[in-house]
Parts: sequence; C-alpha cells; structure tokens
Amino acid sequence: MELVPLVFWLLTYTLLAAAGLPLAARLFRPLPTRGAGFALPVALVVLTTVGYWVGHVSFGIVAPAAGLLVLLALSALAGLDRDALRERRLELADDLGIERAVVVDTAAVFLVAFGFLIAVRLVDPAVHAGGGEKFLDFGLLKSLMRSPVLPPEDMWFAGEPVRYYYGGHLLTALVMKLSGVAPAFGYNLSLAGFYAMLVTAVFDLAGSIYAVRSGVAAGDGGGSDGRESNDGDSTGRSGGSRRARLVAGGFGAFFVGFASNLSTPARLVLVWAPEPYRTQLAQFVADQSPQLDAGEILAGTDSFSYWSASRVIPGTINEFPLFSWLNGDLHAHMMGTVFLLLAAALGYSYFRTPEGERRRRLALVFLAVPVVGSLQVYTDTWSFPSVFGLLFLAVTFAPSDPLSLVSPRLATRVSTRLDGSWVGTELARTGGALAVTGLAGGLGVLLSLPFLLAAGASREVALLEPAMRSTLGGLALVHGAFLLAFAVYLYRRVDVDDRLLLLVALAVVTAVAVGQNLAVFALVVPLLIFGWLALRMDRDVGYETVLVVAGAGLVLLVELLYVKEQAGPGRMNTVFKTYMQVWVLWATAMGAVLPGLVRGSPLSTPTLRPRAVRSTVGVAVVLFLVASTSIYGGLALGQHFGTQSGSTLDATAFADQQHPEEAEAIRWLDRQADAETVIISAPAASNYPGATSGSYPYPPGMYRWDSSPAASLTGVPTVAGWAHEVGYRGPEAYYGRVRVVDAAYTGSEADFQTLVDDHGVDYVWVGPAERARYGDSLAVTEMDGLTVAYETEEVTVYRVGGA
Repeated sequence: MELVPLVFWLLTYTLLAAAGLPLAARLFRPLPTRGAGFALPVALVVLTTVGYWVGHVSFGIVAPAAGLLVLLALSALAGLDRDALRERRLELADDLGIERAVVVDTAAVFLVAFGFLIAVRLVDPAVHAGGGEKFLDFGLLKSLMRSPVLPPEDMWFAGEPVRYYYGGHLLTALVMKLSGVAPAFGYNLSLAGFYAMLVTAVFDLAGSIYAVRSGVAAGDGGGSDGRESNDGDSTGRSGGSRRARLVAGGFGAFFVGFASNLSTPARLVLVWAPEPYRTQLAQFVADQSPQLDAGEILAGTDSFSYWSASRVIPGTINEFPLFSWLNGDLHAHMMGTVFLLLAAALGYSYFRTPEGERRRRLALVFLAVPVVGSLQVYTDTWSFPSVFGLLFLAVTFAPSDPLSLVSPRLATRVSTRLDGSWVGTELARTGGALAVTGLAGGLGVLLSLPFLLAAGASREVALLEPAMRSTLGGLALVHGAFLLAFAVYLYRRVDVDDRLLLLVALAVVTAVAVGQNLAVFALVVPLLIFGWLALRMDRDVGYETVLVVAGAGLVLLVELLYVKEQAGPGRMNTVFKTYMQVWVLWATAMGAVLPGLVRGSPLSTPTLRPRAVRSTVGVAVVLFLVASTSIYGGLALGQHFGTQSGSTLDATAFADQQHPEEAEAIRWLDRQADAETVIISAPAASNYPGATSGSYPYPPGMYRWDSSPAASLTGVPTVAGWAHEVGYRGPEAYYGRVRVVDAAYTGSEADFQTLVDDHGVDYVWVGPAERARYGDSLAVTEMDGLTVAYETEEVTVYRVGGA
C-alpha cells in the first residue's frame, strides 16, 4: 500500500512540473535548457505564494485550489498560442523552444536523485526526536494540515501563531493536500522531492553555464573557449551542447548531491602517514574539529561516524547536502536551497539578456526575483539577503548598464559625462546595481509582510571576536575542494600580468590574515578580489565566477559578523545556515569549472606549456577532487544501509515499534482533536534558568522521545513544549509558561483552573514524561472536573470539564 502515496506524489509533481515548464521557458529563454530543471520549483513558487496569501483567509482546500488555478492560468498564458486560442484551438506557442532531449535528461536526473533519497529514507524513515529537528518539522506539517487559516498555531506554545519560518512546510502541506498523501508519508516523500529538485536545479544551471561558456550553446560545435556571449538568442541546438550540458551538469549534481568536505579523507590519509608525523598530524586535525580526538582519527574507518564531518570548525555547524539529507530533517536550511538556486538562475537569465530587451530585464528584476525573495522570507529567512545579493552581482556584472533599467536616457547621460573614466564608470555601475537591488528587495519585503509582522522577532548583528574566528586548517577542511578548483581555474583563465597581480594580492592578504587572526583572508579574499576584477575587466570568465564571488562573500561575512540569538551559542547558527548556501552556489560553479580543467582550455595569452600538459594536470586535479570528496559518501552510505533496517516510508511507524502504548494514545488524540483543541503535557525543558543542577523539575529536556511527543506527532498545541520557544519568544515568556504548567500538575485546584481558563485546555496528558518530571508531586490526577478520556498502562488522557 505504500506504493500508492509514492505514485500519487510523483504524479502530482509531474503535473505541477508540466504546468511550470512554459513559465520556466519564458523566464529562462536565454538559457540552452530553457530552464527545464526549474519547472517544478517555478510551479511550486506560484502554488505556495498564492496558497500563502489565500491561506490567511482560508487554508483548508481553498488555498491549494486557488494556487493551482493561478498556476494553470499563468501556464496557459505562457505556453499557449494566442492566435490559436482566438480560433478556439489549443496549441503550444512556437517560440517556447523546449527540446524533448532536455526534458528527458531533466526527468532522468530528477528520478535518479528522488529514487536515491527514497532508498535512503526507506531504511531509516523515523521522525525520532534525537539528533535533529524532526519533531519540529513533522509537528509543523501536522499543525498546517490541522489549521483552518494561516499562520498555524504553535504546537509548542498554544494560543500563539508559529514564529518559525514555515514556508517549506507550507509547500509540503499544499502538495499533500493536492495529492491526498498523509503527513506520515508526505514527510519522507517531500524530503526526497527537495533533494531531487536541488540536484536537478544544479544540473540545469551548471550545464547551461558551461554550454554557453564553452561556445557550443552558440552553435559553434563546441570548439571555442571564448568569453561568454550575451546575445540572448543562443539556443544550444546541437549534440555538442547536450554533451557539454551533461558533463557539466553531472559534475554539479555530484558535488551538490554526493560530495563532502575534506575532513574525512584527511582523517583516513593520516592512517598511512609514517611516524612520528602520523600522530602529530592527527593531533592537528583533531585541533580543528571538536568532534574528534587523535585516537579516533588514528583508528581510521573503525571510528567513522557520519556526524563528525558536519562539526569541523569549533563552535559551528558545517553541514553539506549529503549529510543533511542522510540525517533526515525536513528543515528550512535544506528546503530553501532550491529557491536560492532559482534566484541564481534568474540572475543568470538577466546576465544573458541583451540590454535592448529592457521589458524582460525589468520583469526579471522587479517581478520574478522579488516573488522568489518573498517566498524565501518565510521558507528560509537566512537566505533572503542572499537572493538579493545574487541579484546585485548579476546586475553589476551583466554587460547591460544597471541604470538603463531605471532610464535609458539617464544611462546614456551618465556614460557621456563620465567620458571613459574607469573608476567613475565602476562607481556608477555599482551604485546603480545597489539602487536597483534595493528597490527589488523592498518589493520582496512588501510581498512577505504578513510573515514579518507576525514573526515579530528581531536579532542583533554583532562583530565576531577574534577568538571565535575559524582557523586556516578548519576552513581548508571545509572549503578546500572548492578553493583548489577555483584557484586553478582563475589562474589558468588570466594572462601573465593578471597572475602577477594575483600573487601580489595573495601575499598582501596573507600578511593581513596573519596579523589580524583572519585566516579567511588568505583563502577566500583573493577569490573575491580577483574574481570581481576578472569579471569587470573582461577577462575570460563568466557567470560561474559570479557564483564563486557570491560564495566567497558569504564565507568572509560570517568571519566578520554573526547574529546573536538563542539558537545555539555564539555564531553556531549563523555559520550553520550560511554554509549550506555557500555549498550549493559553489557546487554549481564546480559543474561549470571542472570540464574546462579537464579539457585544458587555452588561456587568453600564449603559454609555454602545451595544452596536453595542461589537460593532464587538469585531469589529475579533477580526479583528486572527485575521489577525495567521495570517501565520506561511500562510508556514510555503507554505514547507513548496514546498520539501519526497515522498508517503510511511514515516518511514524517507529513509534508503534518502540513506544506502542504511547503511539496508540497519540493516534487517539489525533483522531479526537479539532482545530481548537489544546493539551498540557510536561514541558520539554530541564531546569528553570538559575536552578541548581539536578534540582526539581528536571526531565524530559529536548531531543528525546518523551519531549512533547503528543504535540509533536499530532500538531495539537500544548501550552509549553520544547525549549526552542526561548529562541522564538524569549526566556521570560517561555519559562513563565513552564512554571504555570508545572504548578498545574503539582499545585492546587486554583493553579490548575487558572491554566485552564487562560489557555482553554481540553486534555491533560499524563505519561512517562509527566511521571518522571513530577514523581510523587503529581497532583493533577486528583483534580475535580477531570474524567478519564483514554487510558493504557503507560498513558492516561484526562478530559477537562466532564465526559
């Protein structure tokens, strides 16, 4: 029977992608693929945006129905021949330019990626509480499915709306409503869907960039390495174009979907190093990663854990896609990646659009990007600035003048007045790009105001103290594969004078890095500076370098600033949410960079080395990068399939196996509850602030099965759930509720009645967590006005107010 939700889910994806294909073809007309790899994300942007706005009036079935109707209407406007429509005939417009081979390639990549993640989730589908945020993610899905309007009620803070960015969960809920798939299956199917969309998006964008850069998209048969053409009419209708796209897209898909950082190969290489260097190097690697000690490193594969590679730089989280999807959270930093790539692709479409097509450029900048940006606000707020940072870079480096978007006359007047001044021209271009980006960003904010006003939380941005900055070794282990490829690429793409400038710049920034404890300066600032100059000085680079600059800017930013918040100490969350963005941008750039290294592409000036030698070196570099970043995937997947067992996509099946009586009580509550139901259960917080260690109250804490399982697995709000609420609402609000709930369980009739009156409590949950937390102090079971509504040996649920 589990095949049924899988088929329904894929069928819904297929219909949505088909509706999104004409829209993608219009948005990405300058790309060789016509954006086929973005058809499903484009459709989901429309569906979710409309569903989000309509959902504030009525969610239920109205929101997905309205979103689907708008999507179909836009698809018809984009894809149907209008002359044929006037004659009452349905025909596709002739100028869509969608190739069947491109659609077949895209579908194949999506299905392979989707099938891979389904296989991963089949053996470990559980939304268990440990090691991640699965209780949060699944609870959000259940809350949305239960909610009559948006925003949904917070399952861990009854009576108040969710303050977490829930756009990806909203998207999943809309697909579940359209497909008829239940959350227990929708959770894992959506995980596979987001993974497949990300891999397919990178495959499409990397392949398009390389096909254009290598010349085959311009119809020259693939023999040119000249600078990227921006005529907007190159369609890449050649076998050479398809081969180029498949090679580059394949590299991109590998680096976003399977590759890891260098911490795992670094550990294993040390096993073969001679003494005493082996022990010394092992200690050095251990110093870079708080998750390891030298003994574990020297144990080789025997001590391997998939978790350690995500905790390399002390005080931070350094996740990459394969780790995240193996871990299996349906979390914002994962779901937002495909829309970040969509923004990057829209930037590339602008980059390739001729200056004369002003209406098209206006539509991309002031309509398409703001809509994607607004979705990102409530899907993954952390990457909202990155959407418009990418727009700024695309507008800055595109051949067309940014000021021509505002007024072609103004652009001409400014250009004439500057009279060839390079500095003045660059300042005018940068200022114009900033102004355009600011206007587009303002539109994105306006489109997401309901979420911003409801979230109502502000964060302080602070300077990073020198002691908190990353070490050179830590940065190299996390980003080293990308940095090596980009350094070789840029070095080979420029002439001798530029190389000298690059070496001087590297020496200067290294000196600054040593003096100011800023290791990041030595690694990414040269990429930033030289990439920027190469793009603006018309060197032999293209949009892949825009992505390199974007990622380098993000890495630099989190070494200088961080966001102060409750979600983790120091800059942990800032690096966590930012590094995933860096990974997907740089993985896309890798797809466009590596084929050129293999081919040994010629430089813009003569070189002493023959092309065959350059190609051999390039092949060696690529083989090293692919081999070294594959080790983690091989070990992690072997461990995953070797130690896990199961054959279900039901995310809640584990509860029946491990906690059968509580699971049955949770199902009972799920059936009985409506949109107004509220429960109380033991708060998922150990001690009050300031309490002495081990003092009452103590269990259940977080990241455990007994941490609010009833609320998390049903979406029925509890008055005080996980201590995550401290980050959303502050410690005073959360712990104030914790005290009130504890008093209701252990105090007087008056304490209990006050809680019921203030929060409209319908059921009192008494299970293992409540007995562990309150012990002999548990008094609520003796209260008047409570009746047993459901009872097993482990769980008793009391109804408030009689039978």
